[in-house]
Parts: sequence; C-alpha cells; structure tokens
Amino acid sequence: MDATLLLHALILGMVEGLTEFLPVSSTGHLILAGDLLGFNDERGKLFEIVIQSGAILAVCWEYRVRIFGVLAGLPHDRAAQRLVINLFVAFLPLAILGLLFGKAIKAALFNPVAVATAFIVGAFFILWAEKRQHRIRVDSVDELDVIDAFKLGLAQACALIPGTSRSGATIIGGLLFGLSRQAATEFSFFLAIPTLFAATAYQLYKERHLLSADDLGMWAVGFVAAFVSAFLCVRWLLRFISTHDFTVFAWYRIAFGIAVLVTWQFGLVDWTHP
Repeated sequence: MDATLLLHALILGMVEGLTEFLPVSSTGHLILAGDLLGFNDERGKLFEIVIQSGAILAVCWEYRVRIFGVLAGLPHDRAAQRLVINLFVAFLPLAILGLLFGKAIKAALFNPVAVATAFIVGAFFILWAEKRQHRIRVDSVDELDVIDAFKLGLAQACALIPGTSRSGATIIGGLLFGLSRQAATEFSFFLAIPTLFAATAYQLYKERHLLSADDLGMWAVGFVAAFVSAFLCVRWLLRFISTHDFTVFAWYRIAFGIAVLVTWQFGLVDWTHP
C-alpha cells in the first residue's frame, strides 16, 4: 500500500472524527481536505463514506450503557420507547428530503466556494442563536416529545447543504426550540447513530461497484483514525458545553470560510471542483 495514500487516509480520518460532532461541518471539511490532498475522485468519496462509520461507532461506544439500556427496555420501558420513536421521527425529514433532492444538491453545492459560503452563513446563525435569551423548557433528552423531535429533524435536514453541519444545525435548532445545551447536544449525538448508519449503508450500496479489497488497508487506517478522534472529540465537547457556549465555533467558521474564499479568489490554493 502506498505510504502517501495511507497518510492521506490518516489525515482524512482525523478530519472526519474531529468535525463530525462539532458544529463546523464534517462534510465541508472533507470536501476541502480532499481537494487539498487531491483525493476527491469517486474512490475518495467512497472512502469518506467508509470512515464515517468509525465516527458513528465512537458515539455508540461512548453511550454504550445508555444504548444497551434502551434496547433492553424497549418491550416495557416507556422512556426507552419514547426515545426510539423520537429518533425515528427526527430521522425522517433528512431521509426524505435527501432522497428527493440529494442528487441535485450535490451537483450544485458540493464545491469549495459553496462550502465556504455556507460556513460563514452558518456562523452568523450560531452567533444570533447564542445572543438570544435562552428559555429552557427541556432539560434532558428524556423530556422530549414527538413535536420536539420533528422540529429537530427539520433542523438537521438543513445539513443537506454542505458546510452547514448536521450536528450544528441540530444543536442550534435545539437551543432555539427551548432545549438545554446538554439536551440538544446529546440528542444530536443519538440522532447521528441512525442518520449516519443509514446514510453510510445507502451510499455503500449505491457505490458497491467501487469496493475493492486493495483498499482495505486505507479504509482500516481511516476508520481507526475517525473512531479515536471522534471518541476524544465527543468527550471533550460534553465537558466544553458545561461551561461554554458555541460562539467560538462560529468565529472559527467565519475565519475558515474567509480563508478559503480569499485563497480561491487570489489563486493561492488550487481549489478544484470535487
């Protein structure tokens, strides 16, 4: 296996893991990183799908006790049943809209300039949400009802626009809908499990003709890098939100988006269409 390819796999795996659950858009970062590394062809896109499962498993491992408890309690525990129903309801908007408009969105917006613009626009939404007075009516995930779940699902669907951030849209939507910072963040993590597993399985099925045993080493490196970095990132974020808001991520998004647009405008970086 080419050492350079393995290094690219390591870098992209870390990018996926560090950005999947932060409000900064993993898709946007992977598009930009793939452009810089010259790994944005069909094979590269399949690789991004494979390593996404590493980030998902990191969340499953972090919440393994809660997940096993919910599965064990499904036949008789109303709280477990309510959580599963809420996750299903919240999953539907993104799934339906993705099937209807996903191909058109990819054709029009999966490019560095569009991603950079979405980075900046999304940052202003975060700043606006954080400046509003928070009226908390839902302190924990267990207090969510079906209407809350559906609204969070609509917020997550905004992530169909690359550069928006699935977790960011869900968390900020949760704050606007009256969830505590902890509840919004944890529900975003839980919702990532069915959402990303379904997206990964669907894309792997569609791109199955690109699957090759020769790429197993590259996939393994990216998968492990995504798992480890996502696990550390999730634990850090849970500690971070106990004493901080999301403003710092907004300023990061603005700075990153401007840097991409400036380097593109002046030809300092050869941003190509993925």
